[in-house]
Amino acid sequence: DEKERAEHAMLVDLERNDLGKVSEYGSVEVSEYRRVDRYSEVMHLVSLVEGRARDDVDIADAVAAVFPGGTITGAPKPRTMELVDEVEATRRGPYTGSVGVFGFDDRATLNIVIRTLVRREGEYRLRVGAGVVHDSVPDAEYRETLDKARALVNAVDEALGEQGSFAVEAADPTGGLR
Repeated sequence: DEKERAEHAMLVDLERNDLGKVSEYGSVEVSEYRRVDRYSEVMHLVSLVEGRARDDVDIADAVAAVFPGGTITGAPKPRTMELVDEVEATRRGPYTGSVGVFGFDDRATLNIVIRTLVRREGEYRLRVGAGVVHDSVPDAEYRETLDKARALVNAVDEALGEQGSFAVEAADPTGGLR
């Protein structure tokens, strides 16, 4: 829909800007735009933004330029991070952080940790989110988070089989239950 396309365009522009900070002038390009990836419970628009690193840039500079990920923060990045700190009642833990591999060849493969189950003190926790833009409908965004969580919950239930089932408690980020 139009809201999803507008959100995706904003994210692609944000990533182009972030990469532009460490790339050779004129080398940043969108080599793939708005491919649709389909998963069991959700669909994602996917674009590939690439640039050639400047000679004075190392892998740490490149990672610093693009993290935290714009697909998590949206724009403007600094203000969004301030708002998250003000509004969210709990720390995110690994959620929206990154896991990656750094090679000796100055290359890295990284991801942003989303839809990941974390076990702590005998309890499993799953955090999910949705992109909020001017045209967002709060109930639709909330339903989107439930759809995203459902895929992982269903996978765990399937893996557990007869051993048991996985209960879900949905909480809003400010600490109140929905």
